[in-house]
Amino acid sequence: MNYRYRVAKAVKHFWTVRARQHENQGIVSGRKDAGSRGAVTGGKHLDGFIKLFSDLLAEAGLPDSSIHTKTTTLPGYFRPTKKWDLVVVVDGVLLAAIEFKAQVGPSFGNNFNNRVEEALGNSSDILTAYREGKFAPSRKPWLGWMMLLQETPSSTTPVRVDEPYFDVFPGFRKASYVDRYRIFCERLMRERHYDAACLLVSGLETGMAGEFREPGKETDFAAFADSLIAHANAFSRRHDR
Repeated sequence: MNYRYRVAKAVKHFWTVRARQHENQGIVSGRKDAGSRGAVTGGKHLDGFIKLFSDLLAEAGLPDSSIHTKTTTLPGYFRPTKKWDLVVVVDGVLLAAIEFKAQVGPSFGNNFNNRVEEALGNSSDILTAYREGKFAPSRKPWLGWMMLLQETPSSTTPVRVDEPYFDVFPGFRKASYVDRYRIFCERLMRERHYDAACLLVSGLETGMAGEFREPGKETDFAAFADSLIAHANAFSRRHDR
């Protein structure tokens, strides 16, 4: 399936809503948040992707009542609960949970580390809860993690790494933040923290027209969406027997 038009629409929605929120935030409060925080605190900028996946799951045959985008709280093991961005529960079976993230400059360094720690913590929390039988009789839920990263010189220029005592893994040398996110997404899947991870890169001006690129074949949108749809289809076949 060719998803490019639908992804472009979600990318355009992201940048359009973000720009509108940044402009309107000062009107509501009487002052603008420092930098671009106003656009972040407004929320809803990733709703285009949430709707896209809701539509794809419905097209795969799942009932609308099983696709949750508002009530998305699930129990954890290391903490009581965690809200995901999209949760699929069919007849008491936890089928899937997805996180959608975005990062816009200028602070790519600290935000990258925070996103890594957050993603790893979330998967460890829910998978341990699954192992302990919290979601029984569910089989292992499908977990997805998606990042939309702003394309700027700061995110595409190689970043120096500190190696005072031990060498870093070679792939991180001369790697930009785009490269780092691609490596991270690939390793999330290879280490089975998530069933699929997706990285999209888009610039502010070109993104307003829906333009984006996919830095890695393993982490492109089609691989992510196809994996989720295949999981949904397999469940539907078992469920209908």
